[in-house]
Amino acid sequence: MSLLIKKTSYIFGMLLLISLISFIAIHAAPNSFFAPGELNPNITKESIEHLKTIYGLDRPLWEQYLRWVWAILHLDFGLSFSSGESVSSEIASRIPVTLVINAISMVLIFFISLKLGIRAALKSYSMEDRAIKQLSLISFAMPSFYLALILILFLGLKLGWFPISGLQSIEPKNGVWKWLDEAWHIALPVFVMIFGGIGGLIMYVRSLTLEILKSDYIFFAKARGIDDVTIRKKFILPNLMPSVVTILGLSLPGLISGSVIIESIFSINGMGLLFFHSALSRDYPVIMGILIITAFLTLLGNILADIALWKLNPYAKRGE
Repeated sequence: MSLLIKKTSYIFGMLLLISLISFIAIHAAPNSFFAPGELNPNITKESIEHLKTIYGLDRPLWEQYLRWVWAILHLDFGLSFSSGESVSSEIASRIPVTLVINAISMVLIFFISLKLGIRAALKSYSMEDRAIKQLSLISFAMPSFYLALILILFLGLKLGWFPISGLQSIEPKNGVWKWLDEAWHIALPVFVMIFGGIGGLIMYVRSLTLEILKSDYIFFAKARGIDDVTIRKKFILPNLMPSVVTILGLSLPGLISGSVIIESIFSINGMGLLFFHSALSRDYPVIMGILIITAFLTLLGNILADIALWKLNPYAKRGE
């Protein structure tokens, strides 16, 4: 119970700090949504002042922040400057797509990195090991937006194997075909996120596995005639999992922030694309709402990673 209270306090404290820093940074940026000429070249100053009064932007910054935090505690993120709709409803309609893409990418990154990293270590300094290391280096060096553009040009436009934008085909589908159609549309974005995420993790798993293979218990296990499959399942994986889970938890912010680029390139109507459009139009309520929700998901992911680490390594819970 005390641990749960500590983690809950940690989440709320970090969210409060993130909200304060984000609020100050956004309001310190030049220009605004209601700057002269941004909305309409012919709009009068009186109209702009009236709009600022409606949205509470005529109040002091400290009062705006306190009112905004109080509204967030009631799950009210305000109204969008651009559409006039509730920020909560706009985010709620977009966030499932982003969560699905990130969840699929995270799971596949985990299994692919484990498989290739362990394989490279077991076949160290062989041709297979060199090939896996080259793949990892290419993944680490390849910008996600560049890979996305290459895939769009080659697999989408030239060969026509995959759609290059959106989540659904022009002709609507129903039932199972609708799910298959959506999976077909997110195939390229998921591949880009996976390829960009496996590079460093493969090398990390390979390095850890090589250290494990030097351990005495591996030497005695091989001396007893235990086969490689059993060694991998009983000795290598249990020792790898705590470190890999920790790294995945730390890499979650980069994976979520990468959705902004991927969703913008592939025109996927998710939270990343909403953030991109809101940043261009300086729609402060939407930007702040997405930042807070992204921070919450990141902190929650790290908490879940800690829980998984404690399950895998009971000594970590006691700090031993």
